[in-house]
Amino acid sequence: MSLWPNGCMFACALAAIAFAAPVRADDVVVKSVITGDATISYRAQGQGPLILFIASTGRGTEEFGDLAKDLAERGYRVLRPEPRGIGASKGPMTGVSFHDFANDFAAVIRNEGGKAIVAGHAYGGWIARTLAADHPELTRGVVLVAAGARKWPKELSDAITLINDPASTREQRLAGLRLAFFAKGNDPTAWLDGWHQDVTKSQRAARKLTKQADWWAAGKAPILDLQGGADPFRPAESRNELKAEFGDRVTVAVIDNASHALPAEKPAETTKAIADWADRLGK
Repeated sequence: MSLWPNGCMFACALAAIAFAAPVRADDVVVKSVITGDATISYRAQGQGPLILFIASTGRGTEEFGDLAKDLAERGYRVLRPEPRGIGASKGPMTGVSFHDFANDFAAVIRNEGGKAIVAGHAYGGWIARTLAADHPELTRGVVLVAAGARKWPKELSDAITLINDPASTREQRLAGLRLAFFAKGNDPTAWLDGWHQDVTKSQRAARKLTKQADWWAAGKAPILDLQGGADPFRPAESRNELKAEFGDRVTVAVIDNASHALPAEKPAETTKAIADWADRLGK
């Protein structure tokens, strides 16, 4: 005869099943962390080594949902923090530098525990490199997703200003998106929304308050330089710019028929490139 009442046996069995149930790749938990005078909200999903995404100028990380799910299915825990001024993330927006933004995301990694591969899209790549330089103890590697070259035409920066301007017409914004972000034949309409003018202004001001030498090298972290083959911010002649400077710690990969909005244009290809490179770093 069992010493346990039937009710207890049933409850314990359910608890054991719940405890053993794997986390699904599409199960997303919203969390937050306080660091200094900032509160950073982030989405987390999956299990395994950490990959943290940093969004491009004036945009959030919600749009990386499919990419995050696919990476979670590849065996990674994916973190998508929102920058100050988007969603529940908040903190001073003026008088701050890349170092402040890097500290925000470093706090997310600490909150999760361990080290992370830090993947920055476009502008986010600058913050990823700053985080790697300032917090090497938290960084396993850096993925530059559609990083710009050392220099690019002013008209591309002007296009970002136009897209962010609520006074711009829909056709003007579409033209700006086609010029700066989307390769020929790729639909830019999804990016008509999701821009935060105040965040763009804050991030641009932060760039002026940060020395390029502070972040350019990304510390000593391994780097995946993942480029869109039709990205005007990264013309063919700049393809090996970082590899020529930093040697074997840089891996260059190019995805065809993609521009500066690379993860939105080619999410499956972007996922595969990141996961394949991350796998080689070891888990």
